[in-house]
Amino acid sequence: MTRTQHTPSPDMQALKARLQATWESGDYGVFARYMEPGALTFLKELDLRPGERFLDVACGARQLVIPAARAGIDATGVDIAANLIGQARGRAAEGLPARFDEGDAEDLPYPDVAFDVVSSLVGAIFAPRPERVAAELLRVCRPGGRIVMGNWTSSGFIGGMFRVIGQHVPPSPLMPSPMQWGDEATVRQRLGSGVREVRFEHFAYPFGPGEVVEFFRASYGPTNRAFAALDEDGQAALRADLEGYWARHNAAEGGTTRLESGMLVVRAVRLTRPERPCSGARGSGNGRCGWDRGPASPSPRLAPGSARSQAVPRPSAPGVP
Repeated sequence: MTRTQHTPSPDMQALKARLQATWESGDYGVFARYMEPGALTFLKELDLRPGERFLDVACGARQLVIPAARAGIDATGVDIAANLIGQARGRAAEGLPARFDEGDAEDLPYPDVAFDVVSSLVGAIFAPRPERVAAELLRVCRPGGRIVMGNWTSSGFIGGMFRVIGQHVPPSPLMPSPMQWGDEATVRQRLGSGVREVRFEHFAYPFGPGEVVEFFRASYGPTNRAFAALDEDGQAALRADLEGYWARHNAAEGGTTRLESGMLVVRAVRLTRPERPCSGARGSGNGRCGWDRGPASPSPRLAPGSARSQAVPRPSAPGVP
């Protein structure tokens, strides 16, 4: 699984440049403050141990890396958005053992088997070539190491929100839906076997649905860029649809907002050795490289009544004009 160079097509390079601009717009550092409780829960589930090398892919504004570094973990974050890496480095200047690098989830700037634990919390799912993301997650994780992802599901609230946005700003035909990462069968195909579960992530905002939509427009890159792609009438129509969607799902009263969205939590173990050569990106194709796990482990199971047992429509990817 040696790292190799691959030049995207001109159309893909243009799309990736637009995606980078998307994530550099708004203010994700502010936006992510309301996601910190969920991020800390996810971090606890990583079960990081002293001495382990930890990489968070598409790390955003340091939600996992800084708390991990405070706990004494050798923590590294990588993100395509240069401004978010700048924010994160400013926080790491407190003297914490944390490192932040600008880089692409499809082309991670690290050698093979460099980390014991590799994670991505609703981040790497937004890269346009998922097979390359899967290959890179596997490549930089040591044999026996852990790959843990938190991925939005198509049937959850966030998947529905992106469908609303896609009705106004159609997604690029070059980019498969990020919500495919929330489908257990698809993740199994990309990464191979592992233990997976569905849980629900809760969001709480101290203001009503209308203000939440404005908060997303101002701070969350995909929503910010979707509004920017529309004229005044189009923006008004998108705002009305989003406000209606948030209001219909709001479980709170008194001018506040509370809802939940399904998240697929992926826990996989990087297997110990290749049985045959791999093909495709980074030498691994879809990520199923015939790795020998060693001692047999139980087959992955889904909880009865899991959201993934129901057929759901495919959501649109974030609007990228």
